[in-house]
Amino acid sequence: MSTNPQDGSRPTVVLVHGGFADGSGWQGVYNLLKDDYSVRIVQEPNLTHEGDVTATKMIIGQQSEPVVLVGHSYGGAVITEAGNHPKVAALVYIAAFAPDEGESVETLLGTFPPGEPNAGDAILPPQDGFLFLDREKFHEQFAGDLSADEAAFMADSQVPWGVEALSGTISEAAWRSKPSWYLVSTEDRMIPPPTQRSMSERAGSTVEEAAGSHAIYVSQPAAVAELVEKAAAEVSSATR
Repeated sequence: MSTNPQDGSRPTVVLVHGGFADGSGWQGVYNLLKDDYSVRIVQEPNLTHEGDVTATKMIIGQQSEPVVLVGHSYGGAVITEAGNHPKVAALVYIAAFAPDEGESVETLLGTFPPGEPNAGDAILPPQDGFLFLDREKFHEQFAGDLSADEAAFMADSQVPWGVEALSGTISEAAWRSKPSWYLVSTEDRMIPPPTQRSMSERAGSTVEEAAGSHAIYVSQPAAVAELVEKAAAEVSSATR
């Protein structure tokens, strides 16, 4: 018998999407968690980092504590700042950026190891202050383990990603004061796996790895949900 997700005995899970995507990509993860947890999905506007942090804190503030805050890709930079909210008890990074104080997604892009496939291979030049991924490269670069049809839909429904969102810096990295978990996607062609490993090691995260593309949150919701549940279980035991 499942615990009532509304009775306060388990943390609330808040999911934060990355660039070029919206919250609907979390549906598979949501479906696996919703019977046992209250789950909320942030639809951040992806215009500025500050605005996305504000949108995330708005959703966090509506929940009872504790909150397990989950971010994919650029969403990792958002949760690194928004995770300082007092209701947040744990952070979960899914193939995500985990910047430190003074860093941004832009600065981390400059640390990618040479020769590794990465986001720069597919991002088009800025257009009116926004970035898009090349539709012809989207499947291979972003969503290699999804079907061609699924990848085409994601490519054709891209959310414009504001250049200002990439340059927003972290004032205080929440992973320095709160426990974190990290899922490394070993076939990622947007954020190179070596970079994911170095960021997660620096953050002191509990790390798991799975063979998947950058879109692992869509292609392998079970692996993502399992890691979120591990974080949630530790939060629950710590609050008893």
